[in-house]
Amino acid sequence: MRVAVMGLGYVGTVSAACLASHGNDVWGVDIDDHKVAAISRGLSPVIEPGLGEMVDRAVRSGSLHATGDPGEALAGADVSFICVGTPSSDNGATDLSYVARASEQIAEALGARAESERLHVVVVRSTVPPGTVESLVGPAMRETGGTVGTAMCPEFLREGSGIADFFDPPFTIIGTEDGEVAQVLSSLFSFLDAPVRVVPVRVAESLKYACNAFHATKVVFANEMARVLGPMGIDSRAVMSIFCEDGRLNISPSYLRPGFAFGGPCLPKDLRSLLHLARMQSVDLPMLSGVITSNEVVVQSVVNRITATDGRTVALIGLSFKASSDDLRESPNVRMAETLVGKGYEVRIYDPVVQPSQLIGTNLRYVESKLPHLRRLMTDDAASAVEGADLAVVASTDSTAVAALLARPPRRILDLTGGLGPEVEALEGYEGIGW
Repeated sequence: MRVAVMGLGYVGTVSAACLASHGNDVWGVDIDDHKVAAISRGLSPVIEPGLGEMVDRAVRSGSLHATGDPGEALAGADVSFICVGTPSSDNGATDLSYVARASEQIAEALGARAESERLHVVVVRSTVPPGTVESLVGPAMRETGGTVGTAMCPEFLREGSGIADFFDPPFTIIGTEDGEVAQVLSSLFSFLDAPVRVVPVRVAESLKYACNAFHATKVVFANEMARVLGPMGIDSRAVMSIFCEDGRLNISPSYLRPGFAFGGPCLPKDLRSLLHLARMQSVDLPMLSGVITSNEVVVQSVVNRITATDGRTVALIGLSFKASSDDLRESPNVRMAETLVGKGYEVRIYDPVVQPSQLIGTNLRYVESKLPHLRRLMTDDAASAVEGADLAVVASTDSTAVAALLARPPRRILDLTGGLGPEVEALEGYEGIGW
């Protein structure tokens, strides 16, 4: 099929490259000229293991294109995906302005098509509140005068394993009440070995919120167990390792390992949006409200441990919200660095993936608002960050970071991951945050 993908951020680029790798003629659309130019040169605008090679192959084969012109991408397209950002507004509600703009652009392009009687399917891939497709996307498409169907197909991509997640999802969700739309999308996704679930649109819209709220809850649960057990001299990692062996009642080990706070572009935003939806319905969600509070306590407790001693030079190893990603949006490590800089600490930052010169879009704008002097704070390698530091706060298990800690260990090492290995844990100044 010919597919247009509106938005070339993380979800859009991964989706476009994976669809193009299976014989579809895919056109990515973005207002950012740098992203369009990158893909046109066979480069990925986002960092994701294996994605650069996949984009390069697809561009060279002629199955993947990028443009800033929605009309060019939509010309002759069978399906269009809306993969734009849905950030939080100041009150926690979901900002749907990008979805609205993408819908308008699609409607405008479809209205100009000569073959308006041919079915075109508009798929929302972005995480949106229930009712968005019905109240925002659908009305825009009805203005085209053509045959246009709508659907919601939530994505379940994790940064760092996005390609594997795309090709091996737990299920394929198609949210639509239109049988012809369901048939088109079932055919498009037929190369995936996953059960297809055709559900009402609002069920599909709600599912991603349910998943992300539960993932956030699991992170908080594991960290709260660590906060209780750590001071008692109990290794919470051992407790949770056994806990995760129960696949019948405890469901899954994912996110159920003690560590640092959650962050990134999905869990915080989607949890705030869900809580906003509850407030709009006068529904109280005390546990999920407590998840946000508890997550903030994790960051503050680490800051308190840093400031409890008189060392003033801190090496922060790992800045992005998770390994194998350069995504700094709502990273708890960025928030911690911002707090320490504000308190007058000398902070040296090393991240094996983050390169300030390559940050673009909302990722760049976010870190510029929090750490405007990031380039000055970052070091070229872990050894430079650790050299002479009073304390190393380690949020990465990168091998170079481990080697630097073993070669020249600072007086204190505060481990946020629990995965640095027995040699580092045996060092005199080592501390875990819950073990």
